[in-house]
Amino acid sequence: MGYKVAVVGATGNVGREMLAILAERGFPVSEVIPLASRRSVGQEVSFGDKVLKVKALEHYDFSDTDICLMSAGGTVSKEWSPKIGAQGCVVIDNSSAFRYDSDVPLIVPEVNADAVAGFAKRNIIANPNCSTAQLVVALKPLHDRYGIKRVVVSTYQSVSGAGKEGMDELDRQTKALYSMKDPETKKFPARIAFNLIPHIDVFMEDGYTKEEWKMTVETKKILDPKIKLTATCVRVPVFIAHSEAVNIECEQPITADEAREVLRQAPGVLVIDKHENGGYATPLDAAGEDATYVSRIREDATVENGLAFWCVSDNLRKGAALNAVQIAEVLINRKLIQPRAKAAA
Repeated sequence: MGYKVAVVGATGNVGREMLAILAERGFPVSEVIPLASRRSVGQEVSFGDKVLKVKALEHYDFSDTDICLMSAGGTVSKEWSPKIGAQGCVVIDNSSAFRYDSDVPLIVPEVNADAVAGFAKRNIIANPNCSTAQLVVALKPLHDRYGIKRVVVSTYQSVSGAGKEGMDELDRQTKALYSMKDPETKKFPARIAFNLIPHIDVFMEDGYTKEEWKMTVETKKILDPKIKLTATCVRVPVFIAHSEAVNIECEQPITADEAREVLRQAPGVLVIDKHENGGYATPLDAAGEDATYVSRIREDATVENGLAFWCVSDNLRKGAALNAVQIAEVLINRKLIQPRAKAAA
């Protein structure tokens, strides 16, 4: 028997990716319901070889729905996720609304799948920030083997992390510059075409941005509260896939060769690391793929037991939609939920 799955925010970048991944992975659905705001009602979205019409979130009854994949932003999630959970439907939320709630598990299945059992407290499971998700997939096997004490990470985050508006702005500005016109800036605080912006989300009192704070707090919650982490998050003119330059300091001695072998055996990681032109992963390589790619693995002689590496992942997939679907698969595979309704005819 299949599961009835609702996708909230089905017309957005991540919502559409969720629908695509559910179909790609043969998720056991009896019915898929795309939901969005009233202004999107009647729009068509694809699910495998089917075309589905979007319904209004505010008029939908979740009482016989098993799983809700929520990707409509923090404001919508704060209002609706508790209501949906109270109807017995498990919400897997892609926003930051509940990530820091002690009663809500924050899950990356390759890293802390066992923590998913805590979902029953509120019927809500949180998806981490896109930049955190790929980072902890790469850190987990190294932490298990060598004990990571400190992480320094610089991110190079694609415009799709800012949604369709971010992608559209890069496209418009690039076309304007090639046409010798002045590019208009709306979504980002500075021009993004042929530029870098060392600023993602709002600034906090200590000078860090909220995006950098998220990476610190989420890594501690998912992986280990004792890990110290500092991040610098940068928006770059790339459409899809986030990249990260990572330096770690470990408790145990670590070599590049050993780390390379540990990472090759790790779930969700694909090592591409040759000391030659093109012997590393780029955002273009990761776009549309499920893995977190790790390259440029080398020892960092500036600290004791130090290692440096480069990792790249599709932020719309592993950073959002894929991770959410993987969480749903964990719930099913571990028999933590059962279908509540008969399969649709």
